[in-house]
Amino acid sequence: MASAPQPQLPLFYKDLLPVNSRDHADWSAGSLESAAYLAETHAIPLTTDEFVDAQRNFPIVFTAGENALPIALFGLNEGVNVFIGEDMKIAEPIYLPAYARRYPFILAKLQPGNDDMSLCFDPTAGLLGKGKEGVALFDGEGKPTEYTESVLDFCRRFEEAGQRTKVFMDELAKLDILMDGEIAITRNDMPDTPFIYRGFRMVDENKLRELPATTIEELSKNGLLMLIYAHLFSLNLMRNIFERQMALGKVPMNVEGAPAPAPALN
Repeated sequence: MASAPQPQLPLFYKDLLPVNSRDHADWSAGSLESAAYLAETHAIPLTTDEFVDAQRNFPIVFTAGENALPIALFGLNEGVNVFIGEDMKIAEPIYLPAYARRYPFILAKLQPGNDDMSLCFDPTAGLLGKGKEGVALFDGEGKPTEYTESVLDFCRRFEEAGQRTKVFMDELAKLDILMDGEIAITRNDMPDTPFIYRGFRMVDENKLRELPATTIEELSKNGLLMLIYAHLFSLNLMRNIFERQMALGKVPMNVEGAPAPAPALN
């Protein structure tokens, strides 16, 4: 079984193999019992289709640099996810971004220069296997089962949502309403030494208010204004995530007991 070309694998993925009836005729998919693959991930990519659901649980910010994209913050420091318990399970009912839900599957290009995308999976996840107890990938005639078709459909819809997300990000760039973000959070016992987080982008509310009325009306009509406000409202959850980290003892401090240098969130 040949792996797909993988000069740089996406977040979570350690290897990729294309799903095919020749190699996987008698393979089945079990259930992914562990969320260990999320445990050290503090930021997960998000599509605009998910903003309304995600903003109830996570701050939504944008990555810095070129090709910015929305991310949901599961923690404020690298390697910290406040929603995964010691048993490697999600500790409470939360919205899980589609990017994480599709794992270990993904649509990937198998040949350089060819835009055709094939359904692939990460074999290291342990979800799929020969003779594994679970749902078959192919039927007796070598055709994809309903399960495989549903996975393929989910991945396709995710890619389509990604295109809509790009349209949204392009519009923010055109309007020039993004700014470098900085969040300062203070503890009651350390009022003069705030914890500062940088390295992300956010909508500049002043620039948003200064947009012409016709532009605001157009953003409202095409649904983009709602997405902008979902992002802005979600920022109030920064303190919630911070307090969860404090409770877990995962807020970096220097040897003097003061906040460590400000980390980048993306």
